[in-house]
Amino acid sequence: MAASSSTLIPRFAAGRVAKSLADTPVVMVTGPRQAGKTTLVRTFAGRGRTYVTLDDDTVLAGVHGDPVGFLRSLDRAVIDEVQRAPELLRAIKRSVDDDRRPGRFLLTGSANVLALPQVSESLAGRMEVVSLLPLSQVEISGAKPSFLKAAFAGRIAPPRRLLAGDDLVSTVFTGGYPEMLRRKTVPRRQAWARAYMKALLQRDVRDIAGIEKLDGMSRLFRTLAHQSGALVNFAQAGGRIGLDDKTTRKYITVFEQLFIVRRVEPWLRNRLKRLVKTPKLHFLDSGLLAAALGTTASRIAKDRTILGPLLEAFVFAEILKQADWLDEACELHHFRDKDQDEVDVVVESPDSEIVGIEVKAAAT
Repeated sequence: MAASSSTLIPRFAAGRVAKSLADTPVVMVTGPRQAGKTTLVRTFAGRGRTYVTLDDDTVLAGVHGDPVGFLRSLDRAVIDEVQRAPELLRAIKRSVDDDRRPGRFLLTGSANVLALPQVSESLAGRMEVVSLLPLSQVEISGAKPSFLKAAFAGRIAPPRRLLAGDDLVSTVFTGGYPEMLRRKTVPRRQAWARAYMKALLQRDVRDIAGIEKLDGMSRLFRTLAHQSGALVNFAQAGGRIGLDDKTTRKYITVFEQLFIVRRVEPWLRNRLKRLVKTPKLHFLDSGLLAAALGTTASRIAKDRTILGPLLEAFVFAEILKQADWLDEACELHHFRDKDQDEVDVVVESPDSEIVGIEVKAAAT
C-alpha cells in the first residue's frame, strides 16, 4: 500500500493471498476501509481475472437485481467491497460448488461479512480469509516481522529502531493508515481521521446493520475512545449516554465488524470462564484513537499519563498484525488476577505456549 504518492510499501499479507489463491476457490481480504485492500487486490487483477468494485452504484444495482446473472459473466474475478451486497456470497457459493477451481474469486470486505445477519449460508471449506489491518511499523520500515517468533522461542531481541520522546509520540499519533502517513502535519492527519470516522458512521454502519439513528452510535464511539485499553462493562458504558445493555452490545459488535475496535477476553486456564469475565476493548489504530480523543502533542507534553492508553492501543495493534502473519493462529488476551496483578497482552499459541507483554509509557 502506498505511504506516499511515489512509494509503494509491500504488504506481508500479499504472500498469504497468493498462496491461498493457488489452492482455494474463494479468498477474501478483510479489514477497515482505507487500509490498502484495493491496492493489494488490484495487483492480482488482470491475467484472466476481472476487477469490479461494488463501490460503483451502477454495478451494485446490477448485483442487487440479479446476483446469479452478474456472476455468470465472470469466470475469475476480483470483487471489491463485497459487504455492500451480502447476497452475492450465496451466489458465489453456488458458483464454486459447480466449479471448484482454485483462485476463482478474490474478494475484499470492509466489514466482517461472515458475521453479518444477512448471510445465511457460509462459505466454510470454500473460502480463506486474509486480514489486512493498517500498515505495521515493520512494513513501513521495510524490516521482517520477528518479534513474536523470537518471543515464543524465548528470545527478546533489541529493537532495530528505538522510538522515544517526540519520535514515539509522533509515531503513535500517526498510526498505520496510509492516508495518515501521507499527511505531513498533525492537524491534517486529524482532519482526515475525523472525516474517516464520520464516513464510517454515516455510510458503512447503514450498509451492514441498517441502523438509521446514528446519534447514539456517535456518542458511544466517543465514550469507548475514552475507555480504550480498559476493562469495559457494556451496561455501564451505554448507560452513561442513555443506551440499554442490548443496544450497547449491538453497536459495539458493529464497530468490531468494521475493524475499528477489538474485544479482548481475559486469559484464564479454564477457557469457558473466559467468556463470562469482563473483556478489554482496544482501538485497532492509535492514530484514529488520538483523533477521536482530540489529543494533541502539547497536551501530552503537559500530562504524560495521556500517552498510556494511546501507546497500549499502538502496541496491541502491532502485536495483532504480527500474530496474523504467523503460520499458526494465535489468540490475544489480557490477564488480571484477584490481587489486581495484570498483564496488558497475553499471546497464546495453538499448543498453549504463552507470551506476556506489558506496556508502559515510561523510560524504564
